[in-house]
Amino acid sequence: MQENLVQEQRSVVDTDASVERAYSTDFGQMLVGKIEDALNSRTVNEVKGKVNLILTSPPFPLVRKKAYGNTTGQEYLEWIEGLAPQLANLLADDGSIVIEIGNAWIKGEPEMSTLPLETLLAFKKAANLHLCQEIICHNPARLPGPAAWVTVDRVRLKDSYTHVWWLSKTPRPKADNKKVLVPYSKSMEALIKRKSYNAGLRPSGHRVSDTTFLKRHEGAISPSVIDLESERSIPNSLLQFANTGWDKNYRSYCKERGIDAHPARMQSEMVAFFVEFLSDKHDLIFDPFGGSNTTGAVSEKLGRRWMSVEADANYAEGSIGRFESVQR
Repeated sequence: MQENLVQEQRSVVDTDASVERAYSTDFGQMLVGKIEDALNSRTVNEVKGKVNLILTSPPFPLVRKKAYGNTTGQEYLEWIEGLAPQLANLLADDGSIVIEIGNAWIKGEPEMSTLPLETLLAFKKAANLHLCQEIICHNPARLPGPAAWVTVDRVRLKDSYTHVWWLSKTPRPKADNKKVLVPYSKSMEALIKRKSYNAGLRPSGHRVSDTTFLKRHEGAISPSVIDLESERSIPNSLLQFANTGWDKNYRSYCKERGIDAHPARMQSEMVAFFVEFLSDKHDLIFDPFGGSNTTGAVSEKLGRRWMSVEADANYAEGSIGRFESVQR
């Protein structure tokens, strides 16, 4: 039964020597190769128009190159822009693209770069997509940076968030916020128990009735700011992903085999949030910049099919540690 979930993916053996299958599971497969080559491969073209969610964190537009292969400046913008139409063509009609674009700074100056925003706009236009919503992913545990301006000169605040942009082919893609309800606050719990509310006309002009907010649902509607340090920001059903234990097997696998762990791994709880919010069980999730394959592992845990692409064979090999069993 489970093997049938990815039958259409496994039925194609890629003939392009620049794109290889690193491994597969009962729900998905990891491809090794540059994303430009993968998008032109037979394997990826087999799922064109069938991907329900593209969820990814491409290398950030940093001021200097990192080991995981980020590009910089105008080169970065043009690179992402060039990929946009092909990525959009993979989507089902009601599919979404969720892309995390980190902040960037002007080299040698305490000044933020507008490159991430320019990149978003270029990507949106090139792919002819609708911008559904901006979500802020806040990680207060992140180390202070940029270090030169935050910890040395002390002239800037700690950069502790990234922008996550939700785009789609249609203004009304598949989405259900009832699947990602978060726990009620203590004050809301008290209000529901008290069964009274300060109703009436608000300065904004909105009129709140006596019964507004008094009905108990399964939780509160998630805000557009995800605080990765707060359990109240994560739906109860997804708390299994909200701890460092989720990464433990991956880190152990890499250490035992002398493989360098990916230095910029996506937050598993953030991945789980969007997979649950924007897809259904057995839907297909695609990550064009797989890295340590958090997207694939979380998608599989949540009963979704997946396909990931990673340019670095060592990072792809290390990502095996996220799965109980794989097939080569």
